[in-house]
This record gives sequence, C-alpha cells and structure tokens, in this order.
Amino acid sequence: MLKRVGILINGGDAPGLNAVIRAITRTAERNNVECYGFIDGFNGLLNNNYIRLDKQIVTSGILHKGGAIIGSSLNANVFNYKVIENGEVVYKDLSEQCVQNLKDDQIDCLFTLGGDSTQKSARDFSLRGINVIGVPKTIDNDVACTDVTFGFNTAVSVATEALDRLHTTAETHNRIMVLEVMGRYAGWITLESAIAGGADVALLPEIPYDMDKVVEKIKERQKIGKNFSVVVVSEGAFPKGGNISIKDTREGGKGVINVQLGGSGDIVAKELEKRTGLVTRNTTLGYMQRGGTPSATDRILSTRYGAKAMELALEGKFNVLTVLRNGKLDCVSLEDVVGNNKEIGAVEGGTKESNMKTIKMDDDLIKTARNIGICLGD
Repeated sequence: MLKRVGILINGGDAPGLNAVIRAITRTAERNNVECYGFIDGFNGLLNNNYIRLDKQIVTSGILHKGGAIIGSSLNANVFNYKVIENGEVVYKDLSEQCVQNLKDDQIDCLFTLGGDSTQKSARDFSLRGINVIGVPKTIDNDVACTDVTFGFNTAVSVATEALDRLHTTAETHNRIMVLEVMGRYAGWITLESAIAGGADVALLPEIPYDMDKVVEKIKERQKIGKNFSVVVVSEGAFPKGGNISIKDTREGGKGVINVQLGGSGDIVAKELEKRTGLVTRNTTLGYMQRGGTPSATDRILSTRYGAKAMELALEGKFNVLTVLRNGKLDCVSLEDVVGNNKEIGAVEGGTKESNMKTIKMDDDLIKTARNIGICLGD
C-alpha cells in the first residue's frame, strides 16, 4: 500500500514546477499518502535532505509562482558524481547511496520532474529497484513520447512578446532585428514563436540554414517596400557545412551537459548586416524564457500532469513517464523514453543515442510556416 512518496526536480527551472508539486501533494493527501520533497534535486537525494510537503502550509499559494520551492539540481549525475579526494577531482557512482536513502526513508515512489536527461536517470534508478514516475519538464519541448512538456507554452509566450516589441523597433528604424531563443537541439520555441510573432525568418537546429536564402527573403521584402525584417534564431541553429555555436565548455564529467550553446544570433546578425546593408541588431532572450509566472495553459497542464502522476502511483503503475497524447493523459515506459540511450549513467541529451524529440520536416508547424511565407533557411 502506498504510504510515502518523494518529489525531486533536476535541470533548469521551468514555469509550472510548483503547480506540479501542488497537484501531486493535494492528490496524495486526499488519498492519505505523505509527500516529501528532496531539496535541490539529486543533490538532496544523495544527502538525504528533504522536507514534508503539505497543502495547508508548504504548498499553499504556490500555483502561480515561478521557480520551484524545493529547488533543482543542475549537472548532478549521481551515477558519475564529482567529488574531491586528497585535493583531486574524481568521479564516483553514488547511486547506491541514493537507493539506500529512499529505502531508509520508506519512500514508495519517487517522482522525477525533468527533461530527457532526468528521465534517463529515472530509468536507471528503476533498474536499481526504485519505483519511479517521471513528469516531462522542459521549456524546450524535446522530451520523447509526449505531445508537450510543461513550461513550453510560457517560454513561447515570452518569446512572442519579445518579437512584438522588436517588430516595432525594426519597422521604426528600418532595421533587421534578430532574436536568439533557447531550445538547444530542438527548434520548437523558435518555430512556434516565429509563427505567433509574425517573424519573417526562423532558423532551426533541424534545418542547417543557407544564408543566401535568408538574404534573398529580406531583399524580396525590400522590393515591396518593407525595409525591415524580424528573424528568430535558435541557439542550436547552424549554417550548412558549419557548426553549432558554442558559448562555453566545461569539464563536468561523463553524462552531464558540458557544452553551453549561444552566439548564433550574433553570428546571423553580423552576416545579415554585411550582406544586406541594413543595420542589424541581435537580442538574446536567455533566461527570461525560463523564469517568472507560468501561463494559464502551463498552470493547467502542470496540474494535470501532477494529478495524473499521483494517480498512476496509486494504481501501482511505476517506471513510466506521464505523457499527453492527442489531448489525453497517459503513460509510457521509461525504456521508450530513453530510446537507445541504454548505458547506465549516460544521461546527456542531444546525442545520437538519446531519444530527444525534434521537429520533423512533415510536421504541420513546418508546413504552416512555409505556407505563410516564413523563410526556414532552406
């Protein structure tokens, strides 16, 4: 019988995290199940640092709040964890300590809120005998097997508002305004915000762009008296025959994201100014997309995900990811989510082994963008 459940968050923050926590907690309490939150994600699990979650005090009034009341871990791979021994950096598999903590705490099910890397770790813990249920969190919308992740709608809304503002400046000063948005190796934010914000060009990681095609689009606009253009560039976009723009690298060990993308917007802006003669400016939206109040859509989606995750736990359906398919909540095996990324501890997304969801060329959004004249750089 289910008596105690735990929640942890891993990866970057996303609007709607607190709504998920609230929904899990409220559904748990209605079924006489105690709920606990591990502080700062996998770090909290490793150090057995947790708090009791209850609807009357801790989770009251958090539905509309951004961030997460229990924090999140970043680049914390407990299967290959960075420790200092005798002044030297070494990496150790500390997952068994996490397993023991969960057993000692009598946690019957662990909810993992996160993206593809987080759910890979969730799958790995399921192989250690832990009952796990994943909830798909990322503004990038790139988690496999689900139609949409919570946090995505808010990120698109923020990017769209930015485009609305940039559009007025572009038109007033006859400029090209470039907006670089997040998404890593998936162009969902780029494509949807471009459609919603009336952009003229959208450059995606899935389509290596030809700068000649982009310039051609802008010059076509000039011929009809439009001496300004708005361009949306994904941080993971790159030219044909070129490479993804990398802002920074670090050595964080195997299985974590050691590459920080960025700079694609500046590259595109400089090239466009040189080729068109129009003053071109880039705005990198950055963390504005991840912070702040979740949209109404994300509040509802997060609540649905959280309540469904707890429902699955009560039904004894473990080692699954809560998903939304064709408008209905369901679940899929974590094995399906990780795809070919089978190696224990290998959690980094964006590799050929990962099962990250990217935009396919027959997607209706691609067709829509082309139909309304948005240049995709090809």
